[in-house]
Amino acid sequence: MRIVPRKIFLLFLSMVSLAASLSLNAQSNKKGIYIINAVSKIPVQEASVKSEEGSFTALTDDNGFIGINKLGETSTKLLISCIGYQPLSIHVDSIIFLNNIATVNLWPKVNSMEEIKISAIANKGIFKTISDFDIHLRPINNSQEVLRMVPGLFIGQHAGGGKAEQLFLRGFDLDHGTDINITVDGMPVNMVSHAHGQGYADLHFVIPEIIDKVNFNKGPYFADKGNFTTAGYVAFKTKDYLENNFAKIEVGQFDTYRTIAGINLLKPQAERRNQSLYFAGEGSFTKGYFDSPQDFSRFNGMLKYHGAIGKNNTLTTTLMAFTSKWNASGQIPDRAVESGLVGFYGAIDNTEGGKTSRYNANIELMTNLANGGLLHNQIFYTRYKFELYSNFTFYKEDSINGDQIRQKENRNIWGYNGSYQKDFYIGKFKTATTAGIQVRYDEIDNIELTRTKDRILNTKEIMFGDINEFNAGTYWSQQLSLSSKLDITGALRADYFANSYNNKLTDTLLSSNSTILSPKLNFNYRLNDKVQLYWYNGRGFHSNDTRVAVQENGKKVVPPAYGTDIGGIFRVGKKVVLQSALWYLWLQQEFVYVGDEGVVEPGGQTQRMGFDFSARVEVAKKLFADIDLNVTHPRALGVAKEEAYLPLAPIFTSAGGLTYRKEQGWNGSLRYRFMGDRPANETNTVIAKGYFIIDAAINYTNKNWEAGFSVQNLLNTKWKETQFDTESKLQNEPAPVSEIHFTPGSPFFARLSLTISF
Repeated sequence: MRIVPRKIFLLFLSMVSLAASLSLNAQSNKKGIYIINAVSKIPVQEASVKSEEGSFTALTDDNGFIGINKLGETSTKLLISCIGYQPLSIHVDSIIFLNNIATVNLWPKVNSMEEIKISAIANKGIFKTISDFDIHLRPINNSQEVLRMVPGLFIGQHAGGGKAEQLFLRGFDLDHGTDINITVDGMPVNMVSHAHGQGYADLHFVIPEIIDKVNFNKGPYFADKGNFTTAGYVAFKTKDYLENNFAKIEVGQFDTYRTIAGINLLKPQAERRNQSLYFAGEGSFTKGYFDSPQDFSRFNGMLKYHGAIGKNNTLTTTLMAFTSKWNASGQIPDRAVESGLVGFYGAIDNTEGGKTSRYNANIELMTNLANGGLLHNQIFYTRYKFELYSNFTFYKEDSINGDQIRQKENRNIWGYNGSYQKDFYIGKFKTATTAGIQVRYDEIDNIELTRTKDRILNTKEIMFGDINEFNAGTYWSQQLSLSSKLDITGALRADYFANSYNNKLTDTLLSSNSTILSPKLNFNYRLNDKVQLYWYNGRGFHSNDTRVAVQENGKKVVPPAYGTDIGGIFRVGKKVVLQSALWYLWLQQEFVYVGDEGVVEPGGQTQRMGFDFSARVEVAKKLFADIDLNVTHPRALGVAKEEAYLPLAPIFTSAGGLTYRKEQGWNGSLRYRFMGDRPANETNTVIAKGYFIIDAAINYTNKNWEAGFSVQNLLNTKWKETQFDTESKLQNEPAPVSEIHFTPGSPFFARLSLTISF
C-alpha cells in the first residue's frame, strides 16, 4: 500500500511539466541591461543596480539581466556593484540599446571593505552581505569547509570520513541534520526517516570547487524553508558557468590523493555567454590517520546545462553521480586509551565502515512573465543507497558476537518546487509577493537495523520494513516597504505529512498524517548607509521519523518551534562590518527515533537563548580579518534544574582568522576554531572537552595555474572531534561502564595542490 501511489505522483509532475512548457510562450517587452564579467563574459548574478537618487533598485537575475522599464525619467545615472567586482557608475544616456537590450561590463577584482553595501534582503536575511563576502575571500578547498562557511556552525566526523558529519549550531547537537535545513540547487539534502537518523544530511556528493554561493540564515523565519528549519538553513548553489577549464591534483600525508577536473563542453561566445554546458569530476582516496587504515574513496561526477531559451526563459538541468566507501575506527572509550588497550587513534572494532551512493537529476525553468513576475518550476529525482556498520557498545548486548549493527536502505525521492514572485505598488508603497508550492515523496525500501558480526554474519534482526513519506507545503510571503527605511514581511506556510510503515518483521502496516501552520513576521529597518536593524519572528518545525509518526498516530509528531531574533549589521568607519543578534528559540515535545537502537525516546520541551557576533575587518590593503562568537544557554524545561542540561549542546564557540587575498601572486590564510567544554549528559556530571585548532594555507596564483600548500591542525594538537557519554562493555569486562567515548580529530595534516586553467 502506498500513501501517494507512484503513478499519481508522476502524473502530478507531468502536469507541472506541461504548465512549465506553456510558460515558455510567455512574452515580455522588457527594456533591460545584461551585466557581464568583462574578462570571462559570464553573466554577473545578483549584481545590485540602483539609480543615483535611490528611486530604483534591483538585482540581476541568473542571466545577469535587469529590467529597467520602471526606471524613472529623472534618473540619469546608474550605480552598479557586486562583491568581487569593481563598482561602476554609468550615465543612462551613454548606454547603447539594441532592440531595448544593452550590455554593460563589470571588471573583476578583490573588493575593499569600503565597497561592501550594508543591506538585508527580505527572503535571504541579514547574513547575505557576510556570506557573499566570505565566500569571495575564502574559497572552499575541501568538503568540510562547505559547512564551516556558516558562522557558528561546527562539524565533527566520527565514522571514517564517509558518513555525514555531526553538526552543531545555536545550542543544538543537530546530530546529522535534525534541526537544520540543507539544500543544493533547491534539492533537499536532509533524508527523512533515514536508517541512521532523522534528517541525515550527507553533503559529500557536492564537489567543493563547483560551489558558487552559500546562502544561510538562522532561525525559523523564512516561508520558503520548511522541514528541519529550526536552528536555520544552508542553501548551496553550484556554478552555472565555469570561467575556465581546469584540472587539479592534491597530494597529502596519510596516502591522501585527490584529482578534479572541470571542462566546458560549449564554446564560449565572444560578447556574452548566454548558455553553458560543463562536466566536473572528482576522485579522492586516503588511508587516513587512524591506526586501522580508513581506505576512504569517493567519486563524484556532475553534468550541468544552463542557458537562455528565447528572451524570457532560462533552463537549467543537472545530473549528479556520487559513490563512496570507507572503513572506520568508530568511537573508543577513555578507559581503553588510558589502560593502553588501544592508542589514541586506535579501534575496538576495526570492521566498522560503510558505503553509500547518490544520483540526482534536476530540471529548473525560470520564466519572466509579461506582467513583470518571475515564475520558477523545478522537478528533481534522487536515487540513494546507504549501508553503515557501527559498534558503539562493543560487547554490552552480545558478549559473544559483539554489538556491531548494520543500518541499510534503498531510497527514491521525487520532488517539485514552484514559486511565483512579483513586485508592484499599492499606492505609493512598494510591495513584493512570493508564493510557492513544494512537494516531496520518499519511497524507502528494505530499511533495516540488524545486529552483525564482521559485516558478514547476521545475529539478530531488530527493524526491517518499507517506509513511504509524503510532504506537501505551500507558502505566501508579502513584503511591504512602508518607507525607504522600513520593510515589513508577513508570511504563512502550511505543511501536510502522510506517513506509512510496513513492518516486515511483524507483517503490520501502520499509517498516519498530520498538518502544521507556520506564520512569520519580519522587520528590516535601514537607519542609514551604515546601520541596518532587524527583528525576525516565526514558527517552524521538524518532522519526526515515520516509525515514530505511525506509532503516535499523528499526535505531536510535527512539533512546532517558536523563535525570535533581534539584531543588526553595522559599518564602523570604512573598513569594519559587524553583525550581532540576540535570539530565543522554544521547542515543543518531540519524539526521537534512535536509529542505532530502533527505539523511541520521548523528549520534553526545550528552550535556547543566545548571542551571536560576527566581525569583518580590512586590516590593511588585501589583508582581512574575521571573527565569529556564539554564546548559548540551552536547557530542558519541566525538569529539575540540576537535570536540565542538553547533552553535547554547544555553550561557547568561536571561529575566525586572517586572509591575504590578491588576484595574482601570493595568497594565504591562518584560521582557528574553538569549541568550549559542554555537558555530555543531563546533569553536567560528564564533560565533553573543548578544543582549539589552527589551520593554515598558502597559495601562489598565476593567470593559468595555482600552487598551494595547506595544513590542518598546524600545532598538532591532540583533540577529540566528537564525544559521547555512552555505556559500553569491553570484552572480558565484568559489567558495562558509562563514560566518554570519542573519535580523535586530525593530527598535523599537510597537503600540496596544483591547479591548471586552460
